[in-house]
Formats: sequence, structure tokens, C-alpha cells
Amino acid sequence: MSNKIDVSIVIPAYNESENIIETAERITAVFASRPEKIEIIFVNDGSTDDTWDVAKRLAQTNPAIIPAGYAHNAGRGRALRHGFSVARGQFVVATDADLSYAPHFILDLLDALYADPDVDFVLGSPYMPGGGTEGVDPKRLFISQLGNVILRRVVNKEIYTWTGVFRAYRREVLEAIDLEADGKEIHLEILSRALAAGYKVKEVPAVLASRRKGQSKFRFGGTAVSHLIFSFYERPILVFGAIGLIVLLVGLMGGVYVSYLRFSGNLVEGRPLTTLVVILIVAGLQILSFGFIALQMGILKREIIKLQRDTRLIQHRLPPETDES
Repeated sequence: MSNKIDVSIVIPAYNESENIIETAERITAVFASRPEKIEIIFVNDGSTDDTWDVAKRLAQTNPAIIPAGYAHNAGRGRALRHGFSVARGQFVVATDADLSYAPHFILDLLDALYADPDVDFVLGSPYMPGGGTEGVDPKRLFISQLGNVILRRVVNKEIYTWTGVFRAYRREVLEAIDLEADGKEIHLEILSRALAAGYKVKEVPAVLASRRKGQSKFRFGGTAVSHLIFSFYERPILVFGAIGLIVLLVGLMGGVYVSYLRFSGNLVEGRPLTTLVVILIVAGLQILSFGFIALQMGILKREIIKLQRDTRLIQHRLPPETDES
């Protein structure tokens, strides 16, 4: 029997002992009638409950279960990166331990990859037409939807769900990009780097449901801040441009006012307003120039990521070194 793994399902788990047994059973059942050989990688992200022990007991009765992880909580990004490094499948799926997305949606992600060889990774999207949510906390839903709308407008790319964990990748995508994030911002980092590297993304509808067991890990402040930072990272010209234009316009309007005072004979020599106008105009032009520099740096960043992609893929395809001594 072949040991080749077709699909690796990576599941970050922090204090999820109440969920992982049912999660493993439901995923296994969904693939029971499918030809793919799968592995389910539970990445214990330093849980303080018995998540690790439960995962190890599952592995004793189900050879598809792969327990992985580390002792101290480091964040979802670290857990996903660890799971990706362990995964052996040709396709790699990431999902939540509480099955916020029902297992049958995993098949939709994979089928989208099978159907179009040009698609490199697929996003499960509750916010695109055909997707939906069930019982999700309104506050969480509001900040998530708002953040994704802002990201779609800022980055100017028709992607409805930027921040979700629920995705399927061809193995090459994860091998080609260099990931560093330890927190939930890893979802934005993967998307940004994969698109910059030239990989093609597709979205398919999915339904996001509220968790039935365990405690939610959603944090309003951290989520909002990560959205804002990513928006600035992707399109700094918008921030610098908006601020620069406002400062410049205020300076120019002040200049018009100073000119009016001069020609009407009401301008007092050495009046601070004249100095302020000059400062505002110069500052506005400087901030705008920072925006153009940032724009050029963004172009350079994308070229560097493409070079890193080619280098990393070559490294993965080289045979391992052998000690001939």
C-alpha cells in the first residue's frame, strides 16, 4: 500500500480538547467515500487543557491522526507554520478545530483545485455571494465583515474574505513563500505573499458557524489592529497620499488667505501665519513624496518575493545532501 499522502488537513488547536474528537470523526467520515489518502494534523499550540493527550489517544486508534505541537502558546500563525512544515500532502487544507466550517466544505475547496490546474489556492468565503454565517456573534461578525470590506477596497482586488483560516493550497504555494507571522495576521501574510509571488487565488462559498463547544479565541482589538496594519502595509500610498494631500491643501488655502491679506494691506510683517503656510506646503509635499517612495518599495517587494519563490522552490526540489565521509 502506498504511503503517499494526498491531502494534509492542518488544524491549530489551543485548549480544544472538547472539540477534536468530534472534529476528527467528522472529517474522517467525509473522506470515507473519497479516493484521497488524508492525514489530519492537530497542532497543539501550548494548550493548558488535555488537548495534547486527547490527540495522542486519537492517533493510537486512527493512523490518519498526526499529533504535533509545542509546549508554550505562541499563536495561530506559529501553529499553522508548524503544521505546514509537518504536512506531507500534495494539497494542504487549513481549518479550525471547532469546525466553524463543516467538513463537507473541505471537499468544495479541493474540488475547485482539481477542476482548474491554474488555480493555486482556494479560500472558503462566507462573505461572497452564496456564502453565509450561522449564529456568529454580531460584534465579531461586524468587525470581520467591515475589515474585509476595507481590505477589498484598499488592496483593490475582488476577494471577499481576506482573514479566514479556511483555505486549501497546492503544496508548492506554501513551499514558495516565506512566512513569519505568529498571530492571526498570518492569514493576511499568506494571501499577500502568495499573490505577490504570482499565484492565482479562487474563492468558493462556505458557511461560517458559531462554535458549539469551548471558548472563542476572537479578540476585537487585535483583529481590528491587524486589518489596519495590513492595509497600510499593502497600500501605503493611500495613507501617505491622503495625509499629504490634506496637509498640502490646508497649506495652499492658507497661502491664498495670506495673499489676500498682503494685497489688502492687512498683512503684518513677520506674521506667524506666513511661516505656518510655508511649513504646511513643504510638509505636504514631503509626505506625498514618502507615498511615492513607498509605492516604489512595494513594487520592489513584489519582485523580491518572486525571487524568493524561485529560490525556495529550487531548494525544495534539490535532493538532500548525503555525508560521503
